[in-house]
Amino acid sequence: MPGATTTEQSARTLTLNELNEAVSGSAAAFRCRRRLQPGGGEGDKVFPPTFAGAVYAVEQRRVPGREQPVTCVLLDSVQSQANRMEQALQDALDAKAIALPIIEVDFSKAELPEAVGKITSLQAPHRLADAILRDSEHNGQPFRKSEVAQALNQATPSNATAIYNLCPTALVFGMWDSTGPKGGLGAKFERAVVSEVIGIGAESGLKTASRIDPLITKTRGIVLYRTTDGRWTLDETMAVKEKNTPQKLGKDGKVSEANLGNVTPSIAPGGVTVDYAEQITTVSLICLRRLRFPQEQHDHHATDAAGRAVLAALGLCAATLAFESGMGLRSRCLLWPEAPMEWELLAKPGEAPARYTIDGDTAKKLLTDAVAAAEQAGLAWRKEPLKLTPSEDLVKLVRLSQQQAENEDSQGS
Repeated sequence: MPGATTTEQSARTLTLNELNEAVSGSAAAFRCRRRLQPGGGEGDKVFPPTFAGAVYAVEQRRVPGREQPVTCVLLDSVQSQANRMEQALQDALDAKAIALPIIEVDFSKAELPEAVGKITSLQAPHRLADAILRDSEHNGQPFRKSEVAQALNQATPSNATAIYNLCPTALVFGMWDSTGPKGGLGAKFERAVVSEVIGIGAESGLKTASRIDPLITKTRGIVLYRTTDGRWTLDETMAVKEKNTPQKLGKDGKVSEANLGNVTPSIAPGGVTVDYAEQITTVSLICLRRLRFPQEQHDHHATDAAGRAVLAALGLCAATLAFESGMGLRSRCLLWPEAPMEWELLAKPGEAPARYTIDGDTAKKLLTDAVAAAEQAGLAWRKEPLKLTPSEDLVKLVRLSQQQAENEDSQGS
């Protein structure tokens, strides 16, 4: 019958051969949809992220199985999910469980009030195009003007070899090279991996706050003053003076500004309950097929196919390592999956998708094998991190920012 689907197959472990066939063929994407419940069980309250104005992202959505639109709340955004996947890759890299090209900016020798250590291209917000990398140096030259970065400045989707070599995650999670030499005309690479978590059937809740201080129970009429070292004092003569006026701690000099004394119990809007949460993750093979990796003296068809397979394996690995055991999104937002991660391959319209299971070990091996196959095809990536040094101006800016934060903390702002 027209439009009928074939019998659904049981899930099996994804192999490199099957991944290669999917990437080289006409399949559209790998897709993973799964339900999650709060760590405390069904009906337990969870706390979504807040946005400008301290509000949640609530909207009406069409949900399969529901006749009417359903109130839903965003529990984790596309951007946040990408950051979690990148951090999972960073953790695996630090544990030497995978090998992956990254760029490091080493602040360890910078004299800063608060140690920074290393920032990598897996941690920088804009990946390879981040200003932290731009404002660092390689062999004494600004990074984007250095010899190693010249190929990056000319990279496009039709020649993404340089990015594959130094920062392949930029091709997986997306990048706009707006801070490079071409400014707003810099190359754009769309996200191949997109994931978000939504709370379905959301009902707003309340949160309470209170504190009983075991020592300081009465504070009426007591005034605290700010000292030069950021502490507090009861003695006006020891306080910071502005125009000969002792400065109160915080706004009003209340004991609560020093986090002391009782806090009157209060109720405010906060948290939600949901029927369930759903995570939707896609790895777009259509997006990856737009990328090309020309290499001299090598068959470009082979290198293109091999590079795309590596990026698909990288996306699957990142998602698996980040999410297979559930998600601790933030305080009071622990989500536990109802079933293991299972991926569907959207290969042919009208046919039931092939289903695959991938655990962490399988995902890491799949990535390792794909990288080895790409090397055999003539497409290799950098083995060691590219190490940068922050410029003097960047260090000064970080120092000023840390000092300002320290001053604001000491003033109770």
